[in-house]
Amino acid sequence: MQYIWYVVMFVFGASIGYLLRRIIGEAKITSAETEAKRILDQATKSAETKHREILLEARDSAQKLRAEIDRESRERRQEIQRFERRLINKEESLDRRQESLSQREEAMSRQEKTLVKKQRELEELHELSIKELERISGLSRESAREKILQEVRETLKGESARLIRDAETQARAEAEQKSRSIVALAIQRCAADHVAENTVSVVELPNDEMKGRIIGREGRNIRALETLTGIELIIDDTPEAVILSGFDPIRREVARLALERLVADGRIHPARIEEMVEKAQKDVESIVKQEGEQAALRLSVHGLHPELMKLLGRLRFRTSYGQNVLKHSIEVAQLAANMAAEIGADASIAKRSGLLHDIGKSVDHEVEGSHVAIGVNLLRRYRESQGVIRAIEAHHGDVEPQSVEAFLVAAADAISAARPGARRETLEMYLKRLEKLEDIANSFDGVEKSYAIQAGREIRIMVKPEKIDDIASVTLARDIVNKIEKELEYPGQIKVTVIRETRAVGYAK
Repeated sequence: MQYIWYVVMFVFGASIGYLLRRIIGEAKITSAETEAKRILDQATKSAETKHREILLEARDSAQKLRAEIDRESRERRQEIQRFERRLINKEESLDRRQESLSQREEAMSRQEKTLVKKQRELEELHELSIKELERISGLSRESAREKILQEVRETLKGESARLIRDAETQARAEAEQKSRSIVALAIQRCAADHVAENTVSVVELPNDEMKGRIIGREGRNIRALETLTGIELIIDDTPEAVILSGFDPIRREVARLALERLVADGRIHPARIEEMVEKAQKDVESIVKQEGEQAALRLSVHGLHPELMKLLGRLRFRTSYGQNVLKHSIEVAQLAANMAAEIGADASIAKRSGLLHDIGKSVDHEVEGSHVAIGVNLLRRYRESQGVIRAIEAHHGDVEPQSVEAFLVAAADAISAARPGARRETLEMYLKRLEKLEDIANSFDGVEKSYAIQAGREIRIMVKPEKIDDIASVTLARDIVNKIEKELEYPGQIKVTVIRETRAVGYAK
């Protein structure tokens, strides 16, 4: 009986425990669900608050961006408007100049017609005067001519002595001019203006702080670059720029490429400088070779020695009075070949000679002598034909041309160098040359007016007819030419035209 009681009590206790554990478990579940719901609600509110903040920030950023874009748009529109106004002003100025030139051409045309008409009238008056003189003198034209010739012979005896003296004077003047030309050539190779125009390159920098990095600690970087390239680096107050100065255009190009790559890379130290200079040298050598091959291929000039190809490519970096020498050589070759084809000469020799006529300029800063002599020596070394060598040797008049092709190459060289726009000079030097040209003409007695036209390639001189007759006009033109050649330096040639005009005026009363 007692055992049954124990069993009943155990079952009752177990039931009570089970009920208590179930009640406690359900209470914990309910509490956990409540806490989870609270956390979820709080997270939802926090997310909504964050979302609203992000939207507000995005709206502020969009408004700022829109304002910045509007400002830049306004500035660009204003800049475009300024450019448009400048273009309109330039167009109006060009129109005015064109109209002025048209008026001048019309005036010159009318003046030319008037001169032709007056010339015909003078010829008619001349014939009438001759007939009247024959009637008055009783001499025929042949008799009068013989008598005049006899008087002229007597006059020319004294004139011949004067001509001999003038010839001696001219010979001394030519010798002096030649010596001055040699000195001027030496000065020209190191003159400040010439050097500043043709022997410097400019490398742009991202900022002025880069100048200090290029110089390096105690100047080690700039010394390394100058030693490896042989080019002088000029670092002055020029904002965000470094100037490279040197006579050798190839070395200057190597230095320019190396410095640009160092600036772009940002790592500037002696070892890196040496590496970049080596790469730049290889790149320039490749460019030189390609330029020479392309020039020969473009003109269909075959069989050139590989070294001549390289020397020809070096002319890509050489200029003369602002004219690229390689382009000039190609142009001379084309002109000479075209003229040779027109007159039946050997176009292949003319073309080959024109392409190689300035080959000496590729090394004229390294070898003593004129570029003609240097070029002739190079061509003989690489076994070019005698026809090509003779043409190149004579293209500046150092020796007499011995073939038609030599004459054509010299003419093509003069045409390419002297054509308008081929070679440049500063505006100040250009104006001074024109003023000097007119001053030379006005310095002669009997000159009334002088005008430099055709960009300084022609000067027209009006003389006083009562002081200068027709024969003296010829002498005056020759004297002015001599003085221009003696005192003035100019590219190409200058045409001197002396105009003598006689006017007969009468009044009917």
